[in-house]
Amino acid sequence: MSTTASQQGLTARAPALASWLDAHAETLDTDATLSGEVVPQLASAGLLRVGVPVELGGTGGTIGDAIDSVADVAAHSFAAAFVLWGQRTFIEYLLQSPNQALRDRLLPALLCGELAGATGLSNAMKYLSAIEPLQIRATDVTTLSSSGVGGGDTSSWRVNGGLPWITNLRKQGFVAAAAVDHEAGGPPSIFAIAHDAPGVHRSDDLDLIGLRGTNTAALQMTDTPLREDDRITDNAPAWLVRVRPAFLGLQCGMSLGLVRRSLDATNEGGPAARSAVADDVAALTDQLASLTTRLKSGVLRGEFVDTPASLFKLRISLAELVHDAATLEVQTGGGRGYLRGLSGVARRQREAAFVPIVTPSLVQLKNQLAAQREQQLKTGTVT
Repeated sequence: MSTTASQQGLTARAPALASWLDAHAETLDTDATLSGEVVPQLASAGLLRVGVPVELGGTGGTIGDAIDSVADVAAHSFAAAFVLWGQRTFIEYLLQSPNQALRDRLLPALLCGELAGATGLSNAMKYLSAIEPLQIRATDVTTLSSSGVGGGDTSSWRVNGGLPWITNLRKQGFVAAAAVDHEAGGPPSIFAIAHDAPGVHRSDDLDLIGLRGTNTAALQMTDTPLREDDRITDNAPAWLVRVRPAFLGLQCGMSLGLVRRSLDATNEGGPAARSAVADDVAALTDQLASLTTRLKSGVLRGEFVDTPASLFKLRISLAELVHDAATLEVQTGGGRGYLRGLSGVARRQREAAFVPIVTPSLVQLKNQLAAQREQQLKTGTVT
């Protein structure tokens, strides 16, 4: 198999992982046989430690380097990149959490791949944009310490509710982030919910048309007990605004890698096919370079914290680029791409079809931008 430009990054830095992904990309997309192996494979290659401070067990670097890692994996397997996004995003939650004890407790197992991290915050991101209410509620069951002396209270809750779609709920062990509304009032919290906590139920894997090796399932909590040391943040809205650029930036890494791979695949067609689409490939390549620079720069500099609309527009542009690049790959591949086992064209078509619907979906983002523009028109603040 020839190594395309988009694949050289991972082949150079993690050749064993690149070979494993190339050998199993179709399986990871079509069934769950290898779902338990993805996180350990990513960990063995050191990708879970990228962008994590050395003093916390990482290899240093920035969130931009982590975005590059997701893109590198997506060029080989979108399913594996989806898992990497979930794991690395959960790690980012801990890095940005004020709860040092929680970070110290969970981070080592997450970095070495022993424990899977599931973001679980799609509902929360939609809540932040006023798209839907939170789906989990907490009842305060705080009790006094046995001494009864003031100041000895132990904050604790019981939570009920569920999330219909979470990726990286690895059967061998996971912890999921979830936004929780408090019946007693006040800002919602975000908790880390362990797979073996009482009342936690993981459904069977969802019956997806692709990405079936990603441990994607529903999660239900029934009177699940949680304590203060399980809480990632006690002010979900304010914290989500800060962490959203990393959430979306890492997610966009999947699109970057898929576009690169599809554009590279156009070079595998015959001379006539390559010539016919040469101008289109050049234009899309330029767009990809521009969007990549803007994405990484914006996340690194913190620009998207105050201007989330700019990040939403980038996400939409990248999804459109995925569609255009995948279409060119089909055109240059011809009938060969419609035969099983001869190429990854069909798989990348399924992968490309997923990009517009992963939360936040393009429809949700476009509605959010339209609502913002309408508000600006009313207040005369359109720029």
